[in-house]
Amino acid sequence: MSYSTNQIRNVALAGHAGAGKTTLFEALLHAGGAIPAAGSLERGTTVSDFDPMEKARGHSLNTAIASTDHAGVHINLIDTPGYNDFRGPTLSAFSAVETVAVVVNAANGVEYGTRRIMDYAKSRNLCRMLVVNRMDIDPGRLPELLEELREAFGPECLPVNLPAGKGMRVVDCFFNPSGDSDLGPVADAHQRIVDQVVEINEQVMERYLEDGEEGLSGQALHDAFEQCLREGHLVPVCFVSARNGVGVKELLELAERLLPSPLEGNLPPFEKNGQPFAATPDPDAHVVADVFKIVNDPFVGKLSVFRVFQGTVRRDSQLFVDDGRKPFKVGHLFRLRGKEHIEAEQAVPGDIAAVAKVDEIHFDAVLHDSHDEDDIRLKPLEFPKPMFGLAIEAATRGQEQKLATALHKLAEEDPGFHVEHNHELNETVIRGLGELHLRVMLERIRERYGVDVVTRPPRIAYRETIGAPAEGHHRHKKQTGGAGQFGEVFLRIEPLERGKGFEFVDAIKGGTIPGQFIPAVEKGVRQVLDGGAIAGYQLQDVRVTVYDGKYHSVDSKEVAFVAAGKKAFLDAVLKARPQVLEPIVDLTVAVPEQHMGDITGQLAGKRARIHGTDAGRGGEIVVKAQVPLSELGDYAAELKGATAGRGRYELEFSHYEPVPPQVQKQLVESFRPRHDDD
Repeated sequence: MSYSTNQIRNVALAGHAGAGKTTLFEALLHAGGAIPAAGSLERGTTVSDFDPMEKARGHSLNTAIASTDHAGVHINLIDTPGYNDFRGPTLSAFSAVETVAVVVNAANGVEYGTRRIMDYAKSRNLCRMLVVNRMDIDPGRLPELLEELREAFGPECLPVNLPAGKGMRVVDCFFNPSGDSDLGPVADAHQRIVDQVVEINEQVMERYLEDGEEGLSGQALHDAFEQCLREGHLVPVCFVSARNGVGVKELLELAERLLPSPLEGNLPPFEKNGQPFAATPDPDAHVVADVFKIVNDPFVGKLSVFRVFQGTVRRDSQLFVDDGRKPFKVGHLFRLRGKEHIEAEQAVPGDIAAVAKVDEIHFDAVLHDSHDEDDIRLKPLEFPKPMFGLAIEAATRGQEQKLATALHKLAEEDPGFHVEHNHELNETVIRGLGELHLRVMLERIRERYGVDVVTRPPRIAYRETIGAPAEGHHRHKKQTGGAGQFGEVFLRIEPLERGKGFEFVDAIKGGTIPGQFIPAVEKGVRQVLDGGAIAGYQLQDVRVTVYDGKYHSVDSKEVAFVAAGKKAFLDAVLKARPQVLEPIVDLTVAVPEQHMGDITGQLAGKRARIHGTDAGRGGEIVVKAQVPLSELGDYAAELKGATAGRGRYELEFSHYEPVPPQVQKQLVESFRPRHDDD
């Protein structure tokens, strides 16, 4: 159908692994008439899990996009992976939607991934709703589950429909407030929603207090409902059984009638020339679109998926990428249905579309049709820092370039997958969000790109810093027969708060160092930052102030001030109580209760600080701790052995802190021979 922006709904299905997102995705597409029958995970026939690796594993590894047109509304659905290791594609999809539907497995209740996704969606100012799936598994537990949801996410979690007939159907609580449900009278649930909704708007509240609900027009209540969603004042709860189709049509109706369109949702924060920029969902304005997904398809080539925020993208139009000077032609414009690419004539504001075979497009690129939009950027998205690492190289000589190409393409597709090259050690390291993440990437390298690799543990990403202020000085003087080299630098350094990085301050007065040589001094300082001063690791969290120096009108050159800046900085660092820092990670371990003693004992031997334990479901205990990353090299195998394979864990970078003195001594001593050779 042909549609305008106010008829679009963009919804991401997210949640803990095993909640039934893909099954719900299929059921919604079928109920909306987009596909003749819902696919099956067991048979590998789903629209979203079309990758051979997804079919083999039985769960999603990447986001999938499809749409359905129903009752005059165009609904773009994004199915996201549930496993924590694949949060990169999940979170990148959040920049393309107004609403995140967090799917909850009724049998398992509020799981770790449920909390995490709710937090992410809230931090990005997105509308949230909770979809309780598999409501028919244990209908008697649903009242308890609803209370769990309210306890976990606040009293604003209110059902807009309720299970009835022992979980075999649902009854509406918003539009048709009559009858009974398995959780009590529908009118009571309806009243709770109305009381919550009218609180958000003084005019609506006054009208409600004067005339009751009869005084509220349907549009006024609708607008207040959407305002509640946008401001997080209401989190609707819906009940479905995706496998049996119960509640699925009602969920579609809810999306059509109550979820925000791109005209009503909270737009992501754009910047133009460093200042906030509000994209306008006007189809006649200049185009502004953001690329939130890249797919390197072996048959189609590079596919770039984008969300249009302003203007209309038309087939055969021309677009620029970021501040590029040369436009590309939109030869083909696609809508996606899983692996299918459906030709489209145009994409209006709020819509999701794709272009193929444009190599210069990258993840998070801004596409536009006017140089007035050159400096528009989407405020950088915050992704979890990948902490699992493997050093990698081609198993066969001559395949290095092929491996480099494969790694580049995989990193383009997944913002949670990073590739680093340590020039000092000539070591390429891949980093991901977990063991499973890296295992999948290695399999893709082999299966998709035909490269066999060997891996080994990488060096730990230690850092260096200073513990006190200090001053440094160096005079660089060299006579080579002709013109010499001369530069003298005085500087002071001081520690910054952890995580602040580096500041360089030019405090020269009276031209003791001419302005053209100040960048050379900073260049010398940065050489030490990159290569380290005491142990060969990047130096951080330091302010360097250059306050004095000398120059020679003939012999002073850039190279002299680079050398003087470097040596003066080294001189200061060695006086400033230099420290080696190690990465500390937040570790969450879930184990059967009987293994808790073994796990806490293991962690105690790894310099862990245990912050607490929580009771999980089914007799599980969740242990939360902070641990040095260097202590966790073989933790996956250790945990598997200690719990007979029933334990699981997650890591997330927390901060850097100083290593123990004996560790610093070992690291410094191992570096000295290389440093002395330099």
